[in-house]
Amino acid sequence: MTVTASTHATWMLFGGVAGVLILASAIGALLKWRVAQGQPHSVIDNLNARVNAWWVMVAVIGLAFALGKGGVIVLFYLISFYALREFMSLAYTRRGDHHAIALAFFVALPVQYFLIWIEWYGLYAIFIPVYAFLVLPILAAVGGDTKRFLERTSKVQWGLMVCVFCISHVPALLTLQIPGFEGRNLLLIAFLVIVVQGSDVLQYVWGKLFGKRKVAPELSPSKTWEGLVGGVASATALGAALYWATPFNPWQAALMALTICVMGFFGGLVMSAIKRDRGVKDWGTMIEGHGGMLDRLDSVIFAAPIYFHALRFWWVP
Repeated sequence: MTVTASTHATWMLFGGVAGVLILASAIGALLKWRVAQGQPHSVIDNLNARVNAWWVMVAVIGLAFALGKGGVIVLFYLISFYALREFMSLAYTRRGDHHAIALAFFVALPVQYFLIWIEWYGLYAIFIPVYAFLVLPILAAVGGDTKRFLERTSKVQWGLMVCVFCISHVPALLTLQIPGFEGRNLLLIAFLVIVVQGSDVLQYVWGKLFGKRKVAPELSPSKTWEGLVGGVASATALGAALYWATPFNPWQAALMALTICVMGFFGGLVMSAIKRDRGVKDWGTMIEGHGGMLDRLDSVIFAAPIYFHALRFWWVP
């Protein structure tokens, strides 16, 4: 596949996303005018805030894509940094953890993305879950503070795992050498993002329209079985329809999309459980209408590594 064909496919995807956002913006404006009559309306205002935030996020992702591999790696490095900051701001830490936290931010994070830049799979696949996980408790122990030591250490480790290791598998998709798909790896990222975020939106829509039975009322009261089944089925169909932008045929694209959706759902539940444990509704307020960085990434966190390794196992010789 030539670079020109790859660029054409990328433009087609972004054109489709832009078309959906234009339609959503028009619907939001119409609802504001006809239903709310220009007055404050919680549901409509939240919808418009989310659409406006999506415009910004799509523009940022589009800029990173335009800059190529370096732009994508820098973008997700910054995303991991802010996600880790949000996570650590809610974690219980003490003075004895400062060295471990500093290592997480200023050593483990940049080294992980540097290893992806130089495409050293053998090391970036184990650097955090093996080496960093062993060094972090050593640094915490050297601090001499044993109060709630296991809890504090595991929180730093888990934060590094979800915010850096898992998220870094998105730009790591650029390192895969898939025969016949050379120069098109940006489309693998686009497929992941569109499917996982599409699943979130479609689960919300199906849940609002038909949702009655709660999936996990203690973790996420808004998630229903009707929304889950309808959203996952719709997003799976969306993934199958995007097979032309991937190395998959339609049924393989559908199976991959289904896997992404299921792992994204469970990732969202896990991150919701952490928020409930910390007594907060959102991870932060960084993105208007979307909460914090982690609120937008909770579905990607679990989906990205599974998607990456499925591709590497089945499509990389």
